[in-house]
Amino acid sequence: MKRRLFLWGAAGLLLLLLSVVVSLSLGSAHIPIPHVWGVLLKLLPFVGDSVPVTWPQSTEQIIMKVRLPRIVLAVLIGGALSVSGAGFQGVLRNPLADPYTLGVASGSSVGAAFLILFGLHYALFGMWSIPVVAFLTGLGTLWVVFRLAGVQGKFRTETVILSGVVVSSFLSAIVSFMVALNSSKVVNEILFWLMGSLSLRGWSYTTVILPYLLVGAAVLIAYGRPLNLFALGERHAAHLGVRVDRTKWVVLLVSTILTAAAVSVCGVIGFVGLITPHLVRLMVGPDYRLIIPLSVLFGGIYVLWADTLARMVLSPTEIPLGVVTAFLGAPFFAYLLSRQKKTLKG
Repeated sequence: MKRRLFLWGAAGLLLLLLSVVVSLSLGSAHIPIPHVWGVLLKLLPFVGDSVPVTWPQSTEQIIMKVRLPRIVLAVLIGGALSVSGAGFQGVLRNPLADPYTLGVASGSSVGAAFLILFGLHYALFGMWSIPVVAFLTGLGTLWVVFRLAGVQGKFRTETVILSGVVVSSFLSAIVSFMVALNSSKVVNEILFWLMGSLSLRGWSYTTVILPYLLVGAAVLIAYGRPLNLFALGERHAAHLGVRVDRTKWVVLLVSTILTAAAVSVCGVIGFVGLITPHLVRLMVGPDYRLIIPLSVLFGGIYVLWADTLARMVLSPTEIPLGVVTAFLGAPFFAYLLSRQKKTLKG
């Protein structure tokens, strides 16, 4: 297992590095790839001083202040959504589960839409008003879902999914009601947030999501073996020493916090947590000790290229990132659904 993780991880890191370099060169101002390598190498300690500067100062400014922060954020967001998707699919034993199963995205959307509706973008915490409120309302949604699904402190996965769908539908209706009652300018702001975007996101946003990703991914990786045993059923997992209820609580809570953190920073970006764990599963098999860490890596690559497409397809106009991931994810979701139906018939 460790050898396979090392080989796939090394391949993923190489692909990620190449993707970052190519993405940095693409944009309204094209930058030659050798210049990109030069700027990146100049950042390395002990090596940077020996790298000759053969590029204009504007090139370094574009890379360091505009493109690189956005690319790093795309990688972090993709990793957070993908690893949370792997956690949901493992603990719910449902290949169609994704990070928005429990209505966290809808809860975060209500908080963000409320601030936009009343012009409170900067009133509470400055530039962090929308991220903080969206994160808190997302966690509040999780609490409501668990309250609805729990019976004497315990819950069934089917009940959690049903509660999440009910709460998500109700909160989506609230957002739609806000949109229906307001001016076109406010509506456009709300819709732009709901469609997700990484535009105008600097280095400060990466510091928000990074701690959640590091801690959350570490916790989920530690639960890789119990999630493997969950595939046998909760009763068999309990006989093999898994603390079933504790595992469900921890994995669902951590996965939801990761989702809320990602949504609060960049808005609603769908299908990432559905697609990436499946692609990883097709590559390495059903072992969650491999799926969870590799989902972080390949999820980052997926969102990086989706955001690059969002920047480039209609340049200089930018497509919302959530629209791109929906275009890519919806057909894949339909394919998974058709496969599951065939499996059930068989």
